[in-house]
Amino acid sequence: QVQLVESGGGLVQAGGSLRLSCAASGRTSGSYAMGWFRQAPGKEREFVAAISWSGGNTHYSDSVKGRFTISRDNAKNTVFLQMNSLKPEDTAVYYCAARATYYSETYYHIPHEYTYWGQGTQVTVSS
Repeated sequence: QVQLVESGGGLVQAGGSLRLSCAASGRTSGSYAMGWFRQAPGKEREFVAAISWSGGNTHYSDSVKGRFTISRDNAKNTVFLQMNSLKPEDTAVYYCAARATYYSETYYHIPHEYTYWGQGTQVTVSS
């Protein structure tokens, strides 16, 4: 089992920045692809960003491309989401997700492809 704990959420004004962290613990000795998703009230969970185990490949939703950056530190079992130029429509609960993989360069962007999920961290962007 892998446990994921997100942190770094909060309230920020439009145009501001936040950096989310996701710390993994438990059975972390394998190779894991990681992703960030978000869910706003009354909406379905949507893909935000994903990163391969090696960190060499990343993928973003069109709505955040150019503003958000996903990265990881495998030595610390942590993945990050740097969010810049935040907009009110970015307001949501942000979830970290992980799945074991044999492929170091593969990322995943569909929720059901992930095995482990964090509890989420609230991001609120005021206008």
